[in-house]
Amino acid sequence: MIRVKLFDYEHEKDLEREMNAFLKRIDEDQLIDIKYNIAAMQEEDEDQIYCFSAMVIYRG
Repeated sequence: MIRVKLFDYEHEKDLEREMNAFLKRIDEDQLIDIKYNIAAMQEEDEDQIYCFSAMVIYRG
């Protein structure tokens, strides 16, 4: 069965840490692909907001 695992964090280091923890739990031959995305948004009178997300496609 093909499955996906979604990750979504405001900081890239959080995304990296959680993805690495997940990838340690699956065998390398289970991994099919990883899709990565960054979104940025500027709110009025506030700092820029970032969203770092990824989708791991794997056999589970």
